[in-house]
Amino acid sequence: MTRDAALVCAAGGLRAAAISLVGVLIVIHLASRGLSVGAIGLVIGTGIAASAAGTIITALRADRWGRRRTLVVLSLLSAAGYAALAFTAALPVLILIAAAAMLNGLGRDRGPASALEQALLPATTTDERRTRAVVRRIAGLFAIDSIGGGFLSSALVAYWFFERYGTTEVQLAYLFFAARILNVVSHLAAAWIARRIGLVNTMVLTHLPSSVFMMLAPAAPTAAVAAAFFLAREALVEMDVPTRQSYVLAVVPPSARTYASGMTNVTRNAGWAVGPLIGGSVMQHLSLAAPLFIGGTLKILYDLALYRSFRHLKAPEEAI
Repeated sequence: MTRDAALVCAAGGLRAAAISLVGVLIVIHLASRGLSVGAIGLVIGTGIAASAAGTIITALRADRWGRRRTLVVLSLLSAAGYAALAFTAALPVLILIAAAAMLNGLGRDRGPASALEQALLPATTTDERRTRAVVRRIAGLFAIDSIGGGFLSSALVAYWFFERYGTTEVQLAYLFFAARILNVVSHLAAAWIARRIGLVNTMVLTHLPSSVFMMLAPAAPTAAVAAAFFLAREALVEMDVPTRQSYVLAVVPPSARTYASGMTNVTRNAGWAVGPLIGGSVMQHLSLAAPLFIGGTLKILYDLALYRSFRHLKAPEEAI
């Protein structure tokens, strides 16, 4: 790994750790300040929607403003926003903070900074080490997957464990720490698996069962069993991420990577914003576990559609 690639990865890792922590604790913090589940969903959804808008702006302007300068500004905005959450419980103010700071309650780093880093990384390696595929055909499927992912955000899942089983903040910290470790391992394992069964098979055959595990969690008789289902899901759910990103960035010239990365990521960010906006109300008025079933179903539909559309389209290295 080159020095530049190592720096980008290190910075991204620190940001992802902070976002993961916030994703677990934000819903409990806001609930302790007296906000309803519906209001919490509104705050989180507003933040994700703002992140989508920020990704569009980043995609269109970051090369002109300077990629490094843009990354610094995005980091400062997020840090200021997270700090401001500790000092107010007024819903209108919280919504303004969520919008200005592009508050991420997903627990996963998928905002404009992540999109910009994805555009930077390909320049640090060779073309042969990335995979080709097709932007337009796969981008249409991203919305389905990301809407489902919004219903399964860390904030809503943490709240489900908190309300359903009385899981404490400390227990949630250990649970989500283990989940993120499994996410990291799955990213590394994805390349190894893809070389043996192919990219599309890796995406579908790991992603689909992860949704099934999540939908089994509400039937668990104890918190330990539910946690086991959740961790099984986390061990598989991220394996489609590196392979999907490789598809997008391989088909455009270096000068267009910021635009391509940003515009494909905004499809996902916009979809993610839908889940929390609806999920909070669904939890409050329908069923505490409803977002888990809705999110899992949408993700399974995405997997089936992805396999149907791309099972015959091989990456160059797989066609040999």
